[in-house]
Parts: sequence; C-alpha cells; structure tokens
Amino acid sequence: MPVYMEKKDKWTKDGRKWYFKCYFKNSYGENVRKRSKLFLSKNEAATAERKFLLLAENHDNNISYMTFKELEDLFFEFKKDKVREGSLRNYKVQSEHLIFFHKIKLKDLNINHIEKWQKEMNGKKLSLEYKNDILTLLKQILNYGQNYHRFHFDFYKLISDFKNPNELKKEMDFYTLEEYKKFIDSEDDLNYIALFDTLYYLGLRKGELRGLQWKDIDFAQKTISIKKQIASRYDVNNYKLGPLKTKASYRDLPINKKLLQELELLYNQNKNYTNFENTWFVFGNVMPISNTAIFARKKRNAKLANLREIRVHDFRHSCASLLINNGANVTMVAKYLGHSKIDETLNTYSHMFQNKLNDIINIIENL
Repeated sequence: MPVYMEKKDKWTKDGRKWYFKCYFKNSYGENVRKRSKLFLSKNEAATAERKFLLLAENHDNNISYMTFKELEDLFFEFKKDKVREGSLRNYKVQSEHLIFFHKIKLKDLNINHIEKWQKEMNGKKLSLEYKNDILTLLKQILNYGQNYHRFHFDFYKLISDFKNPNELKKEMDFYTLEEYKKFIDSEDDLNYIALFDTLYYLGLRKGELRGLQWKDIDFAQKTISIKKQIASRYDVNNYKLGPLKTKASYRDLPINKKLLQELELLYNQNKNYTNFENTWFVFGNVMPISNTAIFARKKRNAKLANLREIRVHDFRHSCASLLINNGANVTMVAKYLGHSKIDETLNTYSHMFQNKLNDIINIIENL
C-alpha cells in the first residue's frame, strides 16, 4: 500500500515526514484504520507498514498467550520517556499490589477477577485514596492494552472505584495569623524566620521552597519565581533539581514587605562569602537545606510557642486560609498556590469558602 508525506508545517525537527495508513481486521473481526507515526524516509515508512501488517496478522495467536504481567511490562517500557522519574517510581511501587493479575491471560481476564482483587485489597490496611490510585494504574494499563495492542476489555466500564462510607477524610490543619505570630516569635534565627515566612505568606510546597536559589528573586521588582523543586526523597547529599508538579505551578509571586526585608538581609549576609554565587540556595548555601532541619526547627518552635505541631505542608494550607478569610477570590487563590484548575482549589478548601456564603446572604439582606 502507498505511504504518504505529511504537510510541511507538521514535519518534526529532525526531518521526519513520511507515514503510512492502512486498514486491518482486529481480533474481533472489526475493520480498524491505522495511521503511523512519522519516519525519516519513504522506505522506512513502507518497511514499518509491512511489519505492522504482519504483526496484526499474527495478533490472534499472540493474544491467546499474553499475560497481564507481560502487558504491565510493556506499559512501563512505554511510559519510560513519557512521565517523570518520580511518577514512574510511584507506578512501580503501586504495581506491587497488582501481582494478583500477573499470571492471568488477557483473553481470560474479566470483571470477576477485578471484583475478587478489590475484595482482597479491602482487607489491606491502605487508605481509600491510595487504593483508588492503584485502581487508576490498573485502568491505565488496560487502556494501554486497548489503544496500543488492540485488546478489547468488555468489562472495563463495569469497574467501580473503591468506596468506604465509614472512612473519614484526613483533616487539614493550619495556623491562624495569631497562632503563626506566636510560632514565628519563638524563632531567633533569620534563616528560619525567612524560611517559615516564605512557607506561610507565599504558600510554597516544601520541594519548591528547597529548590529556591538567589537568582530566582528579583529584589527590584519584589517578586520571586517558582520554577523548579527538589523532591522530598532527595536530601542534602543526593539532591536533584526537577520540574514542578504541573504547568500552573510555574509562577511569579509578589513578596510582601516583611518577607522582602528578611530576604534582603539574608542575601547581604550570604554574598559576603568569597565563593558566593546566585546559584546558591536561599535556604541552605551551596547545598539546599535538609528535610530533617526543617522538621526539627518546626517542632522546636511549636513547642516553645505552646502550639500544636502542624505538618510542613500545612503552612501552605495556612496561606490559603489567610487569603480566603481576608476576601481573596477563588481564581486568585488558585493562581497564587499554583493549582491547575479552580476546581482543585474549591475541592481542597471548600469548607473555607463555605463560610463566605454568609457574606453573600448579608449582601442580599442589605439590598
């Protein structure tokens, strides 16, 4: 069959422009259209088409023997260059809970297997959220099998999420402004004053905080750029700067006067070192501050201030509470915290925005 040349504006940077398209019968006798990726030459595209049609012809035999484990392995290989290293690592940890399916042939896999596995999973001491994360991975593997290897899992739409009406959702905690003032008043080290003020007033994730370098701060414009992070699994001796969680996480934030003064003082102290460079970490020096140092200082300050201890991530929730309770709208809060969608902000802090409904009632009453 013929091969085709793609439109010039769709050629890849390395000059790939040829592709093939053909029809074949899948394992269920249905006519399916296949359009390939781009190839460098016409000959490459033609060769790829011949190989594809040969594989398609032998697919009925292959489907009889492939196990779930084999599909899972293909899925991980496929994902290797498409997701971040940390995401792939999480997938592999979660996949340990899919061993139940490993020896099952894909042609035999059905909804009864899924339901039996879910009962087994319900006997494990795992959170509802984590079990549904594992179920999402299972669905991704099945999706991959359908989209790339032409398997057809009729039961897919029958799979239901894990549910437990008796499980209570983890409550977030936060410091009010008055509580935070007590917390920070117990601190006497400028490094940690600036660190906790950055967490509280800018709402950064811990990885974003640890990844901050002096070159990210524009003192003239009074802004700070959030554009990288150090994942929690990396400590001082093996740290690695990586991309942020989502596209929306990349943001430039204004710095309030108090924090700006603290950062300027801290910068002036650091730049006196003979080997100082703007690539030094704001909280740390040549190396970023360690996780244990942040945790230990947080614990110390909470004890000195006679306050309950909250998690480092709860300083982010504290920032959200501060913004919401002082009239910030949901769009601004979402942008400030680096959320991808407003829905994420509403779902996370719905109980805080609920209090604002009283303000709406007051407006209507005043009319």
